[in-house]
Amino acid sequence: MKALRLANWKSEPELVEVPKPTPGPGQVVVKIGAAGACHSDLHLLHDFDATMMPWSPPFTLGHENAGWVDSVGEGVSTVTEGDAVAVYGPWGCGRCERCRIGAENYCENPLAAPVFSGGGGLGLDGGMAEYLLVPFERLLVRLPDGLTPATAAALTDAGLTPYHAIRRSWPKMTPTSTVVVIGVGGLGHLAVQLVKATTSARVIAVDNREEALELATQMGADDVVPSGALPAEVIRELTGGRGADVLLDFVGTDETIELARTAARSLGDATIVGIGGGSVPLSFFSQPYEVSIQTTYWGSRAELGELLYLAARGLIHVETTTYSLDDAAQAYRDLAAGKVRGRAIIVP
Repeated sequence: MKALRLANWKSEPELVEVPKPTPGPGQVVVKIGAAGACHSDLHLLHDFDATMMPWSPPFTLGHENAGWVDSVGEGVSTVTEGDAVAVYGPWGCGRCERCRIGAENYCENPLAAPVFSGGGGLGLDGGMAEYLLVPFERLLVRLPDGLTPATAAALTDAGLTPYHAIRRSWPKMTPTSTVVVIGVGGLGHLAVQLVKATTSARVIAVDNREEALELATQMGADDVVPSGALPAEVIRELTGGRGADVLLDFVGTDETIELARTAARSLGDATIVGIGGGSVPLSFFSQPYEVSIQTTYWGSRAELGELLYLAARGLIHVETTTYSLDDAAQAYRDLAAGKVRGRAIIVP
């Protein structure tokens, strides 16, 4: 079968022929219907090396995956051949307290996981191939009626990551509150929809690209602010001088973290989701009182199930640019050049 693989750190991915996987006991092989190309994969291709990651190439890319069950190993009982499924991305040990409640994104015993702090497409073979071996059936979530793998794949990360970040701040997203979404790309355009679909809060979107701000408006943002227009001041003007109750940073650079911190209202949440490598100094007076600054990573299996139902009901959708598996490497080049609208999806 064909697979897009990373052979070495700081290299371009290669489309090669590899054997089709065979499931062992408790394992499932999924016929891939679609796999998402994530911006974080660009760090795998261009930035990371053996000193920075707990695992190394070669492996098949693709950590956003959905498809149909192709075959199952001995003992598998929750899925059968032909079932349409989404693949939960972070693969934990399955036994620690976090994993037992479905939060494998925060596994506390990663040395016992299939791969240390990774999963399919992150240290182990992922879904940019015709078939994917999933090591445990618990990592599969059935797709609700009305949702296809092509529409579900990107939700496993580009949707689940912002959903988790938003869900944890729901109590602060009231009818009188304001939520700021910084960066309206693959995750940010879903964040705008998720806030509008699950809360009554006002949404302000910030980006440095005109087309991204247009997309934010189409997704339901109440106001858009160019990042070059002193956005913290504009946000305070739009909120009557108070600042925003929740700020979601899907970029994570020095500038965007500083914006999230300084444009926050007292008692607000500033959540850093993007891994742009930024940081800011923290002191008693560097932000309004009782502003919580936190990071998040992916989401839980239960949250993925909730998210898929939101999509099946038509309350959210992923804007996609579709590529064939033969053109998967081009998807990453387009992603690096900022040419992808929404999420790049690879359809074998």
